[in-house]
Amino acid sequence: MRAIALRSTLDARVRMLQARFRAIAAGPMRDLPLNHPGLPVEAIGFEPDAADPDWALGVLLTPWCMNLVRLPCLADAATLAVGHKASRTVGDGDVTFIGAFDEAIGGYETCSLFSPMQAFADASSARDTAREVLAELRRPVVAAPPAASERPAAPSRRGFLFGLRGA
Repeated sequence: MRAIALRSTLDARVRMLQARFRAIAAGPMRDLPLNHPGLPVEAIGFEPDAADPDWALGVLLTPWCMNLVRLPCLADAATLAVGHKASRTVGDGDVTFIGAFDEAIGGYETCSLFSPMQAFADASSARDTAREVLAELRRPVVAAPPAASERPAAPSRRGFLFGLRGA
């Protein structure tokens, strides 16, 4: 039941994030030369984080940047202070996020992927890149093989032939 409630809250928070950045794009960012006129504001692939399901991970695409965003599922969750950095484990690596806050959204954490966005031909290529980044980060972690000292000793040829371990 909690997972369903968190999912519903997360969906609402992602819509709020997208709406807020659309308002920013239409307002203070509208006429800045770093904007790519062919790119929309879009929240892509937000899903609960496997390592911490109270947080969601996704990409925020805007005409001026593409950011990896950690968004708490609940608006009143404790987040990094604005401008403070922290390393978070994502998939099999660590990513440095910076704390951010917006009155409409609350606290969240962001990691810049691209800025400015002129390298993207169109919205489709930017979306594809965002999805590829998320797929790579969400790839299952592959366990490292055991160290040589942890592996059982290979039997000698004689031991192998006669079923003796370590002989």
